[in-house]
Amino acid sequence: MAETATVHHPTRTSSESPPPEEAAEHVEPTSNPETALTHASETSVAATDPDAAQKKTKKIIRRKRRPARPQVDPETVKSQLPPQTGTVFNIWYNKWSGGDREDKYLSKHKAPSRCNIARDSGYTRADKVPGSYFCLFFARGLCPKGHECEYLHRLPTIHDIFNPNVDCFGRDKFSDYRDDMGGVGSFMRQNRTLYVGRIHVTDDIEEVVARHFAEWGEIERIRVLTNRGVAFVTYTNEANSQFAKEAMAHQSLDHNEILNVRWATVDPNPLAQKREAQRIEEQAAEAVRRALPAEFVAELEGRDPEARKRKKIEGSFGLEGYEPPDEVWYARTRELEQAEKSRQLEGPEQRYLIESAPASTQAPETQPEPETGGGGILSSSTIAALKGFAGASVTTQQATQKSSGGGPLVAYGSDEESD
Repeated sequence: MAETATVHHPTRTSSESPPPEEAAEHVEPTSNPETALTHASETSVAATDPDAAQKKTKKIIRRKRRPARPQVDPETVKSQLPPQTGTVFNIWYNKWSGGDREDKYLSKHKAPSRCNIARDSGYTRADKVPGSYFCLFFARGLCPKGHECEYLHRLPTIHDIFNPNVDCFGRDKFSDYRDDMGGVGSFMRQNRTLYVGRIHVTDDIEEVVARHFAEWGEIERIRVLTNRGVAFVTYTNEANSQFAKEAMAHQSLDHNEILNVRWATVDPNPLAQKREAQRIEEQAAEAVRRALPAEFVAELEGRDPEARKRKKIEGSFGLEGYEPPDEVWYARTRELEQAEKSRQLEGPEQRYLIESAPASTQAPETQPEPETGGGGILSSSTIAALKGFAGASVTTQQATQKSSGGGPLVAYGSDEESD
């Protein structure tokens, strides 16, 4: 008799099917945002004896993903004008313009609510539309629509890529920052650092800042000025910094302070600027690696042994035992490429067809006059000028005769009848 194999429980054999109320293993999300299929597979024990073969089956249980919950009661939301924070009311955007959101009025009031990612996140209608933006009211903890919202209710990831002219909420950026470094930001610079002010100074201020701001995404670096109650938080992804700026605006940490969250200016530290430039170069190099074939990238980076051998043979320039450095090799390659490009631009020599001018307009050919000796009175240039003047006078005389209508006088009459 064949031995029985236990599945999940020591008292249950493989011949027994699990009850339907128990969940299957390996839950994997699918492209459908409303449902998730469990990983189902059917395995069989390979045996030559059909009596000893026992099948292990797993049932497919469909589970629905959690929908996004409304953060506030829709009945409490009233369509009223926002408090005046500017000089002109914009009816298109339904807000005041000419003032700042982080002004004196709002800075004295704490945010009415705060987003809780673990509790409020879920699927919405925007999950079915590729390229959807994130919900601004969800980031502030004020969205009353829940799963019926037309925007995403979750945290941004590295796979969420948007146009550089807009932020993750779909708002248009500007060419320059505001005077108070608030607002949407600028499209001239990729800013991933937030300035956080008005922090309550304690001994564990660094731990408090890291714990609260790590909720909105992966943090690359945190710098805290303990004496001033100021922190600079740099996120790995720019979209996470945009989300965190709206989520932590006018919020409080472990105390009752009201945070002042804005965009950070350019770090004047040369090391920081060098580190940022190096990061941008690494991103560009990674983009080039993804765009080019793997064999070509391996040859450029020197990881292809055949390419290294070929480079060693071709780069010796006919000198036995000579192996040029990379600088000489690339300089010679660039020189050959430029020579080939210039030769292609020049092209073969062609004879241009130019019509000859009419005979009347052609200048008379002049024979070169032998230069006079050094003992002559007049120089060659003076003689040429005189000949030109004589030719001009003869031409003028001929024109005068033609205009008179007669020509030269060959005979004239007299009073006498006989000639």
